[in-house]
Amino acid sequence: MKLQISLAVALVVLVLDFASKRWVEGALFDGQQIPLTGFFNLVLTYNAGAAFSFLSDAGGWQRWFFSLIAVGASILIVYLLRKHAADRLFCLALSLILGGALGNLWDRITLGRVVDFLDFHAAGYHWPAFNVADSAIFLGAMLMIIDSFRRKE
Repeated sequence: MKLQISLAVALVVLVLDFASKRWVEGALFDGQQIPLTGFFNLVLTYNAGAAFSFLSDAGGWQRWFFSLIAVGASILIVYLLRKHAADRLFCLALSLILGGALGNLWDRITLGRVVDFLDFHAAGYHWPAFNVADSAIFLGAMLMIIDSFRRKE
């Protein structure tokens, strides 16, 4: 996959993530929930930490720590996209992860926290809210796992 195509996929994820987060911030107030189905709500919440609110109450240093990790990961991903351009599925996976990482990085730098709004729940238990960037990272990781089982020559 050409580098330009990989970066275009990442840009699409970044734009969708940015637009959806700004829309939710404009439509809801912090903590507001809008039930859409019996198992899904839109909710506006902010996460100063990482996955599952890891280090969210660490006092502020985690903003720059996670930002630095995202920048480092993004540089590594671009390197891997160039090196493995012939492996389309792997490059698609990396492109999704790159777009998601940059989407959450944008929030961390500009807001100091990440906007989350997708809330799935069942039997009174809620999965931690997430966003388009998180979804792209998850999908990219799943594609990498699938790719790892493919025969390589």
